[in-house]
Amino acid sequence: MKFHKVSLADARALPRWRQPIALLVVTAAAMPIAFATWNALLNNFVIEVAGFTGVEIGWLHSVREIPGFLAIGVIALIMFIREQVLGLVALLMLGMATAVTAWFPSLGGILTITMLSSIGFHYYETVNQSLQLQWIPRDRAPQVLGWLVAIASAASLASYGLLVVTWKTFDLSYNFVYLTAGGIATALALGALIVFPQFESPEPQLKTFVLRRRYWLYYALQAMSGARRQIFVVFAAFMMVERFGFEVHEVTALFIINFVANMLFAPLMGRAVARWGERRALIFEYGGLIVVFLAYGGIYYFGWGVVLAGALYVIDHLFFSLAFAMKTYFQKIADVPDIAPTAAVAFTINHIAAVFLPALLGYIWVQSPGGVFALAAGMAAASLMLAFLIPRHPDKGHETVLSRPLASPAE
Repeated sequence: MKFHKVSLADARALPRWRQPIALLVVTAAAMPIAFATWNALLNNFVIEVAGFTGVEIGWLHSVREIPGFLAIGVIALIMFIREQVLGLVALLMLGMATAVTAWFPSLGGILTITMLSSIGFHYYETVNQSLQLQWIPRDRAPQVLGWLVAIASAASLASYGLLVVTWKTFDLSYNFVYLTAGGIATALALGALIVFPQFESPEPQLKTFVLRRRYWLYYALQAMSGARRQIFVVFAAFMMVERFGFEVHEVTALFIINFVANMLFAPLMGRAVARWGERRALIFEYGGLIVVFLAYGGIYYFGWGVVLAGALYVIDHLFFSLAFAMKTYFQKIADVPDIAPTAAVAFTINHIAAVFLPALLGYIWVQSPGGVFALAAGMAAASLMLAFLIPRHPDKGHETVLSRPLASPAE
């Protein structure tokens, strides 16, 4: 396939629906249609069809995170494939794997198809993060990233809304829903490959492994984020099904509340990060997550009920949506040619703990679910300490508060 190349400067003359931001909007909507639907059905599907316990769900998520750990392979692939093409092909792979998920209702089958969909998801996310930071002007990045989060939430909301309305009414099957959601994501990825030109960044990306000492705080934040997030992704929704007996339409309704909240608050969070800075945003996020995870543990130790569990799930998601502040922090301190290789390295670092932590915690879960959430609170506390090292105004040469001996008192 021959691609038409357009520089970012010349892309401004294109119709709005063919500009780089429009492509980011399309992919921001397409990815969650596949992934969020897979996620909404997953816990019920594996419990009802495959008879999973906490041990199997832990292994499933460990397998799912292996491609994230290997995201560094993107550096090798972009030597031969353009970033934009690689991202859309990965999105296509995610859609196709999601479509056939219900065809493999066994532990081995689910692990295999999950591995394929995860390769698509993680390689898309790695490239997407790189393209966002290359294509979005630095002064507009927090606001635009906030809107992209809201768009992704709207796409998920539409998917979940249809699930809630139709799942019991029409007695839908797992196969039908997976085929539909995966098919839509596949069609959008194919359309984006055909419709959009190839956008050329003014500064070409390095196609070699990049690991710079001055990015150490960004790497540390990524490592802690990956470990902490796995506990939420794997066990928070699983708890709603295992402990409180949530059915598909009830889990999906909870997800709908999540995404309505994200649609409303993500743009506001983008404006807040632009005004108050990444340091304060991440301190607020991590401080809030400590409280949330301790409260999750209280549900098991003190018997707190389903309403609190659902509220914590929504609040948890809102805090996690502030994670784009890490992207804008890196955008401010990075050399532009470093963005693509560092995105791949950061994704690998983010998934170091994700490869073994879910499986390990699956065994802990069957003995002490509250202990799993207590561990997550400890990880959030470590992240909070790291956030205090972010300067009020990060920049090249001022990556941490330790970079300059004479930092201002406000920092």
